[in-house]
Amino acid sequence: MNASRLMEFFIGCLSILQPDVAAKAKPLFQTLFGNVGTENSVISEVTASQEDKGSTAASDDTATNEKSIEMAVVSNCTSDTSVADPKSTDCQSVLMEGKLTATKRRELTTRIGTGDKKFQLLYSFTVDGCNPTTFHQKCDSQGPTVTVLYNTSGYVFGGYTSQHWHSNRAYTTDQSAFLFRLQSQGKFNPVFMSVSNEAQAIYGHSTYGPTFGGGHDFHTFNGTINKTGNCYPLDGYGFTKLGNAYNKQNENAITMTGNTTPMYVTDLEVYKVTVIERFEKKSANEVWRKTEVWNGEFLKQLENYVTQYSPLGNINIPEARVLLIGPVGAGKSSFFNTINSIFRGYVTNQACSGSADTSLTTVFRMYQVRMGHQGKPLKFRLCDTRGLEEVQGIDQDDICFLLDGHIPDQYQFNPAVPISSDAKCFCVNPSLKDKIHCVAFVLDSTTIEVMSEKVLTSIKTMQVKMNQRGIPQVVLLTKIDKVCELVCKDLSKVFQSGAVKDVVDKVSMILGVPRSNVLPMKNYETELDLSDDINILSLLSMRQILRFCNDFMYNYLEEYEAKTKKWWPF
Repeated sequence: MNASRLMEFFIGCLSILQPDVAAKAKPLFQTLFGNVGTENSVISEVTASQEDKGSTAASDDTATNEKSIEMAVVSNCTSDTSVADPKSTDCQSVLMEGKLTATKRRELTTRIGTGDKKFQLLYSFTVDGCNPTTFHQKCDSQGPTVTVLYNTSGYVFGGYTSQHWHSNRAYTTDQSAFLFRLQSQGKFNPVFMSVSNEAQAIYGHSTYGPTFGGGHDFHTFNGTINKTGNCYPLDGYGFTKLGNAYNKQNENAITMTGNTTPMYVTDLEVYKVTVIERFEKKSANEVWRKTEVWNGEFLKQLENYVTQYSPLGNINIPEARVLLIGPVGAGKSSFFNTINSIFRGYVTNQACSGSADTSLTTVFRMYQVRMGHQGKPLKFRLCDTRGLEEVQGIDQDDICFLLDGHIPDQYQFNPAVPISSDAKCFCVNPSLKDKIHCVAFVLDSTTIEVMSEKVLTSIKTMQVKMNQRGIPQVVLLTKIDKVCELVCKDLSKVFQSGAVKDVVDKVSMILGVPRSNVLPMKNYETELDLSDDINILSLLSMRQILRFCNDFMYNYLEEYEAKTKKWWPF
């Protein structure tokens, strides 16, 4: 198979394969070919592999090789980024998709306005190097573009223009241009600065990289810059002259990039921004997770399931216990408040919840949900614990004690001191009824892309301990209405949203849980009155959690019966 046919095969695969296939294929690709940085190196390696096979390879060997090629293609794909059109003559180095995540694309799309957008990668340091000539060859006369830089301090920043880049040593008027910061110190933290002097919105020069404003407000680089270690020390002004042609607000070079100059960036990308035509959009009626019709009858059905739920009767467990774990501010306590509100009949805030830099939960609570104001408690408890934090937070040994039922209700956490088995309240010999029967990881769907590596590592370590104990795990994706405009307007469309599906797929891949275990959620947040749609979505999640609790109990029951079974000699 020659290089041309290989390229055609690559393009064909890109057009038909789903993002979830990419995730599964990635490990196989790395095993077969190693880590390959660009599509050109993939092609050369695969071509060499094909030639090494010789012209006498059998037909089944050819099929195997083509499957390997397919795997190589999809390993470069992720579910949260858009692929540049391979048929475009303007897209010479782009089978790779770029680093701009779905969350950041949505944020830019909202700021740009006028409908959904497609981001086509034209130029990047990773592929093309830091060279102004190459930048202008690939980006001049391309129409609206967004320039995005990623630095070594965890900042993501750049600028947007609706006009063409050029090399004319002149300014271009653009009333739609803006500068931005999307991330600071690894956290999603968007800031946008509109243009104040439209006549000097951007500046084109043959030896300059992307340059915004008079003076210049944001200047990336001048001339070719060689990579040093893992980054490029750019020689532009950066944001040091911010305020000449853009509204600087309260921002400066430090708040925008974490330092002044030089800007140490790991990559610079320029994307062509185009409006997605209606026929390109996925059908709004395409349902990716089927449920019954959302109406009063379905709501009542879900309420009945939860209220009538009872653990297995023959293993002496009076109530199921669900442990809520997640980063600070993700919505653990709010999930309990939401479920509690449904059965209380009005929006409650029994568990302390809100936004803070450190966990608002300082006491281990096993919350009960009751029917009505003074009704009977339902047969499950939602156990709330400290949020996961960078520095302080729940300890890995503490998690084991919680899972195994050693920690009583209302235990006071001390962030500086792990739980001790010598504590007076420590339960030395917990039974099955004291243990955790299901774990729900509560994650903010809007911050999945910028989740701390330390927090993610902590979650994965916990998962190992849970798997060792056979404890099922679900993921509650909160704030799902902020992921998609369609869902924000109509929550009942949550399982028709491609953006929500992308987040579900992403989380499934990151945490290694089945997609059916990833449950989109919207907690009560600003609402004063109950909403049928919020209730239905919340109870769908609660029903699934209770089913997983029973799965855990069934496994224990089978193990118990196997141990106690009597064998007769006749």
